[in-house]
Amino acid sequence: MDINFTLVAQAIAFFVLIVFTMKFVWPPLLNAIETRQKEIADGLAAGEKGRAELEQSSKRASEALAEAKVKASEILALAEKRATQIVEDAKGTAKAEGDRIITGAKAEIEQEINRAKEGLRQQVSTLAIAGAEKILRKEIDAKAHAEILTAIAKEL
Repeated sequence: MDINFTLVAQAIAFFVLIVFTMKFVWPPLLNAIETRQKEIADGLAAGEKGRAELEQSSKRASEALAEAKVKASEILALAEKRATQIVEDAKGTAKAEGDRIITGAKAEIEQEINRAKEGLRQQVSTLAIAGAEKILRKEIDAKAHAEILTAIAKEL
């Protein structure tokens, strides 16, 4: 009888322990486990989300870098085009300035030639007058001689 009573008492004690454990110990443990599982799941989800955002950021950075390279090459091409245009404009301006200077120099040379010719005409007329004066010193009509010499000077 002792074994049966002991066995029944142990069974009852075990049953009371199971009920006590299920009522007071098991729910906080399940809550703690569920909370921990939720935290782990949230952490994994956040890690996946972070990885996806990292990939998207990497793609955006690559696209932005490619776009920046394209814009930089466009800017360089535009700058080279502008530099070529500036050089061509400078060449045109220099050519026009050179032509203007040459034209001015030619005009100045022409004026100098005309002045020299006029000076030579004056000298020739002076010499002609002096020669005619020596030859015709005895004649009295100086006014007529002056008119003739002026006409000769104009012909020269």
